[in-house]
Amino acid sequence: MITACVAEQWNLELDEIFVNIGHRFGRVELRRRMRDYVRGLLAPVARKNSWQLAEQAGHATPDGLQHLLAGAKWNPDDIRDDLQEYVADRLGESDGVLIIDDTGFIKKGTTSAGVQRQYSGTAGRTENARSVSSPAMRRPGAGPWSTASSTCPRPGPRTANAAVRPKSPTSGSLPTKGQLARRIVLRSLASPLPIAWVTADAAYGQESRFRRMLEQSGVGYVLAVPKSQFTAGCPRIDGLFAQAPAEAWEKISCGDGAKGPRVYHWAAVRLPAVAEFDYQGEVPHRMRWALARRSIRKPDEIAYYLAYAPLETTVQELVRIAGTRWAIKECFQAAKNECGLDQYEVRRYVGWYRHITLAMLAHAFLAATAHQVREKGVAPMRQRGQSGSQWRRFGDSWQQNPAGVLDRTRRRDPPVLQ
Repeated sequence: MITACVAEQWNLELDEIFVNIGHRFGRVELRRRMRDYVRGLLAPVARKNSWQLAEQAGHATPDGLQHLLAGAKWNPDDIRDDLQEYVADRLGESDGVLIIDDTGFIKKGTTSAGVQRQYSGTAGRTENARSVSSPAMRRPGAGPWSTASSTCPRPGPRTANAAVRPKSPTSGSLPTKGQLARRIVLRSLASPLPIAWVTADAAYGQESRFRRMLEQSGVGYVLAVPKSQFTAGCPRIDGLFAQAPAEAWEKISCGDGAKGPRVYHWAAVRLPAVAEFDYQGEVPHRMRWALARRSIRKPDEIAYYLAYAPLETTVQELVRIAGTRWAIKECFQAAKNECGLDQYEVRRYVGWYRHITLAMLAHAFLAATAHQVREKGVAPMRQRGQSGSQWRRFGDSWQQNPAGVLDRTRRRDPPVLQ
């Protein structure tokens, strides 16, 4: 139950955020409009567009909030940098996991920047949509989720009406998913965010330049790859695991889902080292793995991963990192449901980017508030499960090693300010 005292404390903390970012806005009118906009995103407004947010704030017209998004002079990249510092201060811990994925914003028209007819995972079909590559960061120990840095638009091929579309900064070069992922990771590594791991789906993991960049940066990764993926000592990853004996597959939970622990059969193979990235002088300090996740009910459904990790990393830890990737979907959904991430009504890229940045600021505040409640309130429920043995392959022999204990924390929805 949310008491008046707790609500007042949250209100003071939100005001502190506004004070910290207020210098990014040159005029007091803009600071007030920004405050009203973010408070409206946190309020129980049915449709979080400029009209209804203006009504929530008591404005006679939405002109002021629309000017905040479209015409005012302020740089959303500065707010993004402040947001990264806020997340690092409130939620940052060592061994954080940066998750990269894309989400879709369904749009009826075709004249908004970055919108075209394309397949959208959000709708599950081909729709007029804007596709966006975005990161999220997770604290170790199943902590709360929060958006970690700004999103990057990913426009598709040009269409017949491209000449009349408002262009985004990336619409000329049409970057690939791998290029966007490299930009996101480099920007995040330059921020105060404590990032030790990166995980992503096969659309990003198959990019060799993306993997090399992570290795050069000294960041561990567990990246999904297609079954035809090849790498050092691995002509095709599916053929490599086709040779694995039956005892190499072990049941391991990679985290809790909506229906409890997500248990699969997992197998891991150690790959040959690469002297350029895996050694410090003559001493190895990193190792490479190939992992496979097989469905228990449907053994023909197998997903594959490439991993790059410190020498002391266990297979159970790699499985845990791989399992964190699904949570970015929850992060997207929470930001859309609670903070109106997809409820913008702007056509130009500038207005869209500003709305997204302020929505991520609101979502980060909710995540930090939920974490504070969890730390000071009732301890979260935990499930403890123990797997059997784990098999690793070194050279031509299979060795058995004891498995660790996976400790997961159930995720709770962040509170909504009234």
